[in-house]
Amino acid sequence: MTKKTIFQGSEIFYDVYGEGVPVVLIHGFAETSKVWHKQIDELKKICRLITPDLPGSGRSGTLPIEIDKFSVADLAACLTAVLQNENIEKCIMLGHSMGGYVMLDFAEKHPERLIAFGFLHSTAFADSEEKKQNRQRGIELIEAYGSYSFLKNTTPNLFAEIFRTEHPEEVSDLIEDGKRFGKQSLQQYYHAMMQRPDRTHVLKNSTVPVLFIIGSDDVAAPLNDLLKQVHLPGISYIHILEHTGHMGMWEAAAVFNDHLEEFINESA
Repeated sequence: MTKKTIFQGSEIFYDVYGEGVPVVLIHGFAETSKVWHKQIDELKKICRLITPDLPGSGRSGTLPIEIDKFSVADLAACLTAVLQNENIEKCIMLGHSMGGYVMLDFAEKHPERLIAFGFLHSTAFADSEEKKQNRQRGIELIEAYGSYSFLKNTTPNLFAEIFRTEHPEEVSDLIEDGKRFGKQSLQQYYHAMMQRPDRTHVLKNSTVPVLFIIGSDDVAAPLNDLLKQVHLPGISYIHILEHTGHMGMWEAAAVFNDHLEEFINESA
């Protein structure tokens, strides 16, 4: 069922499936809730699944905030509005890539509202100086050439080479879905990501289970970086997907789904 709420004057759309423990799946940069299409049919059997379109993505409106003032906290506050609209006090929250940064901001501010949370190809580390420079360059390229041109050049790198070769149509699908994005939304996201702080202390202080799904060939959230933080929570579930890049929900959907189901069932 598709629903919506209003946040900072913008319509925020989300879909709700199934019944049971509430589970929120948060998509990443230049994605929409459609990115979870290989997970929905399985997960809706075991939980009340909520898949929002973050502000500026998919069906949801862009927030009226200047690019250089936009933050991950603005996106996390939107999730609070969705939970309030659904009368949900506590949930499991799982974030892919940028969605993990949004989830961490929520976890820092509202730890009492989380039953468990998880990183799906995401990290608690802040951007390195090199990565900040790359994101600033991305903002400039988006301004100069537009969103679609930028995503057409960057999206293939999210997938492992074997998947790009064997499933070029799926890579193309993600690129084509990127046509919906305006320049402002992607620039807001990049600024928010480059300005976010290190939040490894959230992991150290966590009293709930934390999931890590990591791709062995992920260049956006490298295996070696993530292995430096998986020991921080008191309870960690750690899964490494072999021959997989940044998009395990597509590249290794069956195994990815098994890991999510196990985590949800054991945490609920």
